[in-house]
Amino acid sequence: MKIIEDKFLPSHFVKRYEDITPEFLRAHNIKAVMTDLDNTLVAFDAADADDNVLKWIKTLNESNIKLLILSNGNKKRVSAFAEPHGIEYIAEAKKPMLGNFHQGLKLLGTKKKNTIMVGDQLMTDVLGANRANINSILVVPVKEKDGWATYLNRRIERVIMKYFRSKNMINWED
Repeated sequence: MKIIEDKFLPSHFVKRYEDITPEFLRAHNIKAVMTDLDNTLVAFDAADADDNVLKWIKTLNESNIKLLILSNGNKKRVSAFAEPHGIEYIAEAKKPMLGNFHQGLKLLGTKKKNTIMVGDQLMTDVLGANRANINSILVVPVKEKDGWATYLNRRIERVIMKYFRSKNMINWED
């Protein structure tokens, strides 16, 4: 169904955020990354960035690729994660609403065509990016368990992912 593809099909699938390299981004003319936080970079219940996240952030920074966290998480949680590492962020983003996707572009100083959204949820990250005409990368959630607010989204996502698999539209699952 075209509407499902238009709304929920990400531009790319990768297993983990670490698979998103500066070389990949440059090959797609990407100069800035908006990324979700919970279950994209760290588990939803992890407070701090681990060494792998810090290495990925450093690699992007050294490659002059801008980074912004665009999270539906509360400000206290997102700021505690982002500020110690000098990462710009928008908390309580209300994804998939468009306003903070546009605000993120302003903060990054980039155009839609040069920015990509990275996230673990079709219903928030990918839908919002598609609505804003920003390319997206869907990652496998860092942790199988989610917060209670994500439970319904995951049930709907399973149905959509089943459709994508039936049409051979995804390529990340073994």
